[in-house]
Amino acid sequence: MNIYKKLALFAGGTLFGSAGIKLLSSKDAKNAYAHTAAAVLRMKDCVMTTVNTVQENAADVLATAKDINEQRAQQAEQAQQADESAQAEPADAE
Repeated sequence: MNIYKKLALFAGGTLFGSAGIKLLSSKDAKNAYAHTAAAVLRMKDCVMTTVNTVQENAADVLATAKDINEQRAQQAEQAQQADESAQAEPADAE
């Protein structure tokens, strides 16, 4: 590559970078940043509300699942006791 082309690209990049810094630090840009940050905070509140709702629903489902398992365990225990008593009765009759 030609040395003049390299120098021109370097100078252009430096100029573009300086203009970019001025543009990014302008009042309009800062105003846009503030509005963007406010929108992100509103979105965060909405997402956290949704997350809390999902957590509450998950806790309800977990409690219901535990109740179902306890009921099944009780039914299994009652069925086992009924089998044991049914097996013990014929032995007593003899």
